[in-house]
Amino acid sequence: MPHRSRPCGILVSDVDSTFLTQEVIELVAEHAGTRAEVEEVTARAMRGELDFGQSLLARVATLAGLPVSALEEVRRSLVPTPGALELIARAREAGWVTALVSGGFHEAIDELAGSAGVDVVLANRFEVRDGRLTGRVDGPIVDRVAKARTLAELRERHGVDRAATVAIGDGANDIDLLLEAGTGIAFRGKPALREVADVQLEGPSLLDAWPHLEAAAGA
Repeated sequence: MPHRSRPCGILVSDVDSTFLTQEVIELVAEHAGTRAEVEEVTARAMRGELDFGQSLLARVATLAGLPVSALEEVRRSLVPTPGALELIARAREAGWVTALVSGGFHEAIDELAGSAGVDVVLANRFEVRDGRLTGRVDGPIVDRVAKARTLAELRERHGVDRAATVAIGDGANDIDLLLEAGTGIAFRGKPALREVADVQLEGPSLLDAWPHLEAAAGA
């Protein structure tokens, strides 16, 4: 449905292991034969043991030479978290602006986000040459600062009070995002994120966040 002139709230969600049950880069690494290596680096980054930007570059480097056609198989294998699509639909129906912010990749998630009606998607892009991944990221890396900045910019653009903003994530890369929101929700969160979250949800359904959106809209 069309948004009101001023939305009643802004919902921003992380993607990997939050909106999706998987980590997109691990799915891509499966096709490159480097999944075990990538999984270990991902786990360390989400625990806050590694700088996210450096860890992302290290993981993407293992994908050099992978045909870009593999990304279509990754898109077909994506599994939304239970309740994720319903949460977006319910939020939009209620007049919320919705956004996905991801340390993952546009090439994997844009199609799903579009079909779900998500308003804004911020993610990384793979550098591609001659139909293959180069092992590098194309453009600035979407890190924890970029995620939080997106929420702040959306709030300013739409004239929404901070109290009427909700952010959802699972790892250390979402700390700044949750701190920027009026209500920060850790969904099956890693310890580093739990320390700063206003709400902790253990799942399995992301729709469990809906009462917190209702509360934020009425604040």
